[in-house]
Amino acid sequence: MVLFTVLRPIQVSLPQSSLRQLCQRPSHKFSVKTTIARVGAQRSFSNYIVTPTELADALKKAPPSPISSEPRVIPLCASWFMPNDPQGRTGIQVFREKRIPKARFFNLDKVIDKRSPYPHMLPSSKNFAEAMSELGIRHEDTVVVYDSQELGIFSAPRVGWTMKIFGHPRVHILNNFRLWVEQGLPTESGNVWTVECGTYPIPELDEAKVASYEEVREVALDHNKEGAEGVQILDARSQGRWSGKDAEPREGLSSGHMPGSFNIPFDAVLDPKTKAFLPADKLKEMFTKSGLDPAKPIISSCGTGVTACVLETALNEAQFGSPETRKVYDGSWTEWAQRVAPSDSLIIKKTE
Repeated sequence: MVLFTVLRPIQVSLPQSSLRQLCQRPSHKFSVKTTIARVGAQRSFSNYIVTPTELADALKKAPPSPISSEPRVIPLCASWFMPNDPQGRTGIQVFREKRIPKARFFNLDKVIDKRSPYPHMLPSSKNFAEAMSELGIRHEDTVVVYDSQELGIFSAPRVGWTMKIFGHPRVHILNNFRLWVEQGLPTESGNVWTVECGTYPIPELDEAKVASYEEVREVALDHNKEGAEGVQILDARSQGRWSGKDAEPREGLSSGHMPGSFNIPFDAVLDPKTKAFLPADKLKEMFTKSGLDPAKPIISSCGTGVTACVLETALNEAQFGSPETRKVYDGSWTEWAQRVAPSDSLIIKKTE
């Protein structure tokens, strides 16, 4: 359920179905290339990852006003916690407790392919457009996605990656909300924010950036075979889950890893204290030491496709590997461990 006010500073609570009715207006499909050409390459920020100060300055110049027809800067909270979070926290809970003023909330558990048996699979183009419309986000807006203060960087890169591959031309990641709070920048709390429901055009998914189960399976089967393309699989799960020593958080799911995969736990690319991304040179050094070859394609994976995007964002920040040959495995380990057969020998464990 989305709680919002529409063009009036009074509290309104509407069910999801009512919100969709307000937002359902004629839409049309468009191509990513056409849209980028129409909107242009102008960005509010010089880098995909932006600092709290940069965002604060941008919000002063282009606030997310509900009555402005000009492109705006929209803070988008993508806070999400694992289902087994020891404190029982949820994204909407921490959003209500503390957020960037006039931020909107992206529910990572709702904007998904609900027909899939695997969590967090990408939504359809139509469902993505509906979600953007309900959030009051226009295609020309600059969106800065951020995480919870508690986790620093965790799920925001997944939402940023999703928006990018659905062709939103101006999307960025805040590095990060924990630093925003520590630097004394403004916050607000409560259930209500002002949203003007809009119409977001139905986009085309950039399928070249998404790795399927079949593609990853072929890479795993070709591992160490002569003449193989040398596609590299980068796993963001913890070392214990990757090695098979520790259990997966999802009951009944085998731990282990795909043949030939590299393991860089997602939190290794973050500062231990601030949980912000490490500098680009440190990231590049880490990827090089891991044995990854920037000249070969890289597919990032994790548990459900969320923290894989932390590594994809770090690869992008370090300019490691070609953006044209980097992908994210949408189904990740949850799909992999459920679909491969024991006779395939495609789950490797290192228990020694």
